Amino acid sequence: MHVGAVFALLPRFWSWQAVVAFAVLYWVTVIGVTLGLHRLVAHRSFEAPRWLERLLVVMGTLACQSSPIEWVGLHRHHHKFSDQPNDHHDAGRGLWWAHSEWMLHKIPALDHLDRFAGDMRRDPLYHWLDRWFLLLQLPLGALLYWIGEAGQVHGGGLGMVLWGIPLRLTVVYHVTWLVNSATHVFGYRNFDCPDRSTNCWWVAILSFGEGWHNNHHAHPHSARHGLRWFEFDITWLHIKCLKALGLARRVRLAHYRG
Repeated sequence: MHVGAVFALLPRFWSWQAVVAFAVLYWVTVIGVTLGLHRLVAHRSFEAPRWLERLLVVMGTLACQSSPIEWVGLHRHHHKFSDQPNDHHDAGRGLWWAHSEWMLHKIPALDHLDRFAGDMRRDPLYHWLDRWFLLLQLPLGALLYWIGEAGQVHGGGLGMVLWGIPLRLTVVYHVTWLVNSATHVFGYRNFDCPDRSTNCWWVAILSFGEGWHNNHHAHPHSARHGLRWFEFDITWLHIKCLKALGLARRVRLAHYRG
């Protein structure tokens, strides 16, 4: 994916249509991860209709960060053992380890997915995605290629595919990994948590609010992560819109009293 991302940035594949495709799919993917996989499913910070939950999970699965069952199970494990030796991306082992090196080694937490994500295995869609989630990129790639060719976009269908899949995935990978690494090293703390979690404003911007990580570790079941007036939380704004439309119920909230 990183090699494909480098090729996407070559002048021959540049077009405004590719930039728009990247931006739209970045929003779809990041909201799928933050709103769907994270706040809705992993922490159950609010309730939503079944069709909406499944749609958001599919959007998040487009990030290619393993299956939704594995993503949720590992995240719940991380919260239980945050920055302890059995935390798979323990920030105490260094910034690079927490960012991505941990994925290059055996992950013992994978042996406990039934314990941490057993509730998801009962859903047939999530069970199917557990094995076949990579296939979602095929219809997406075909659509992007068709748009590029039919619209005679500069760079053609290949340029649209390169911007919409490898470049997007590479950027989303690193934005997600920054939540595991940078927000356990850089920033400030509103709460005295027994881990290294911090609030990092620039990660919060890139990740649609996930960078307010110290707030999240102090109140993991809160649908809102930005708890102070200046802590801008794009994902929370989406939840507010869903609530106004009657699509988000029993929204759980924490408050900052500093």
